[in-house]
Amino acid sequence: MTMKTLLHHFLENSASLYPEKIAVIHDKERISYQQINFMADNLALCLASNGITKGDRIALLLENSVDYIISYYAALKLGAVAAPLNPGLKPDGLLYLIDDLEPAVIITNFKCERLLKAVNLNNSIINLIIIRNPKHKWSDLSIPVFAFEDSIAEQGGILPQNNTTPNDLANIIYTSGSTGDPKGVMLSHQNLVSNIQSICHYLVLGKNDIQMVILPFFYVMGKSLLNTHIAVGGTLVINNRFLYPADVVNQMIDEKVTGFSGVPSTYAYLLNRSPLANCKDKLSSLRYCSQAGGHMALSIKQILRKALPSHTKIYIMYGATEASARLTYLDPDAFDLKTESIGKPIPNVSICILDEKGNEVPINKEGELVASGPNIMKGYWKDPKETVRVLSTKGYHTGDIGYRDSDGFLFVKRRKDGLIKVGGHRINPTEIEDVLMATQQLIETVVVGIPDSLLGKKLIALAVPNDDDFTEKSLMEECTKSLPKHKCPGDLFFVRVLPKNANGKIDRAKCIEMAKEKQHLTK
Repeated sequence: MTMKTLLHHFLENSASLYPEKIAVIHDKERISYQQINFMADNLALCLASNGITKGDRIALLLENSVDYIISYYAALKLGAVAAPLNPGLKPDGLLYLIDDLEPAVIITNFKCERLLKAVNLNNSIINLIIIRNPKHKWSDLSIPVFAFEDSIAEQGGILPQNNTTPNDLANIIYTSGSTGDPKGVMLSHQNLVSNIQSICHYLVLGKNDIQMVILPFFYVMGKSLLNTHIAVGGTLVINNRFLYPADVVNQMIDEKVTGFSGVPSTYAYLLNRSPLANCKDKLSSLRYCSQAGGHMALSIKQILRKALPSHTKIYIMYGATEASARLTYLDPDAFDLKTESIGKPIPNVSICILDEKGNEVPINKEGELVASGPNIMKGYWKDPKETVRVLSTKGYHTGDIGYRDSDGFLFVKRRKDGLIKVGGHRINPTEIEDVLMATQQLIETVVVGIPDSLLGKKLIALAVPNDDDFTEKSLMEECTKSLPKHKCPGDLFFVRVLPKNANGKIDRAKCIEMAKEKQHLTK
C-alpha cells in the first residue's frame, strides 16, 4: 500500500484496496476506482508524451464530472499543478486567468468550446488543449487540440519519475480578494493531505460513506468533498441539477446517500424549494449534513434541524481557500447549545484572536481570527504583496472579526474588509461597480449586501444616473454580459445622491440602510 504523503496516493490506495468499488456516480455513469485510476494513468502518460512535466499548470475548465476527476488526478500523478477554473466564466475573466496562470494545458469539453473560441489563445504559452467530444473545428489554432476520449485510452508505457515532494505545489485555486482581482491560492500536497486527514477524522468518514456533491469542484469546499471521499474509498454522487432541488433529494433517497454538504443558500433552497421535510422518513441513510461557506441564519439552522431525520448530525464548519478548506467545526453535540458558533479548531489547526497590534485579546473580546497549521497555503500565485499581507509569523490572517467564549467556542461577527459573501462566494463589490460605471451612464454607484433568507446576502446596487434615457433593464443586461451570474446585483435602485461621510467618501453603512429601505418598499 502506498504511503499517503501525496494527494494522488489516496486514489492509488483506494484503487488497490477497492478496485471494483464504485467511486463515482454521475447520471448514468458508475465508475470504479480501478477505472478512474487506469484512465488517470493513461491521461498522465498522454500529457507526459507531449512534454508536460512537474510544475506545469494544467487548467481544468470543466463542470463536476468523471472527466474532471480523471484530469485532476492525472495532473497530480505527473507532478503538475491542477488549477480548476469556473466553466461559467466570461471571456474576459477567462483571459485574465489564463494570462495569470500561464497553463501548459487546458482540459475542457464541448460545452466550453465557444468560451475558448472567444479568447485569443494563439498568444498564450499553452502547449496543448484537450476537449471531450469537440464540436468545432480548431484548425485555425496554432496549438494542438486532442480529443479527451483518445487521451484517456490505453497509452502503454510507464509514467516518468517526477520526484514530487509533500512541499511541492498541487493546486492553484482562484479566489477573489480585497483588491478585486482573482488571486491564485497555492496549496501544496502537504497542505491538502493534512486537511483531508483532519476532516476525515472529525466527520468519521469511511469506505461506506456516499456523498451527494452539488458544490462545484472549482470551489474549495467542493474540492474537499472530492479529496476526502476518494481518500477513504467512499462514493461520490455528482448532481449538477440543483436548480431542481427535488431531483437532488430524490437521488439522495435512491442512492442511500450518507452525507450532504452545502453553503447557506443551498440549505435555504432545500428547505423552501424541495420536499426535504416531507421526505425525512425516507432519508434513513443520511448520517450527516455539513455547512460552510459563510454565516447561515439561525432561523435556517433551526428549521433544518426539524426538517432532517433525528439521527442526522449537523456539522457547522468554517474555513477558507487559503486553509485548504477547513479551519473549524462545531461538534453536532453542541449544535443546540452553541448554534451560532463556528465551533473549535479542527485537528492540527490552532486559532488565535488578535487585536490590530497583533496581541491576543481576552475571552469574549473581538479581534481578527488568525489560523496556523500545516494546511495553510504557501501563498498567492505571483502576488508576494498580498501574500505578506495575510501571512505572518502568527499565521493566516482570515480577515474575519470574532471572539472566543469561556468554553473555547469561536464566533465570527463580521468581515474586516469589504468583501460580501453571497451563497458561498466571496464577492468584491468594486468589481461590479466598475462594470456599472463602464456604461458611462452613471455619476456614481455603490454595491452593498443586505440580508437575504436564500443567499445569506443579496447584492443591491444603488446608482445615480446622469440622464433619464435608460432603464434599470439596460444596466442589468450589461452586468449579465460582463459578470458571472453570482456577481450580478439582485436589484438596482436609482437614487438622487449617495450618502457620504465627512471626508466625502461614500458611506457604505448608510448605503446598506438605504438599500434595505428601497428593498422593503418594493415588497
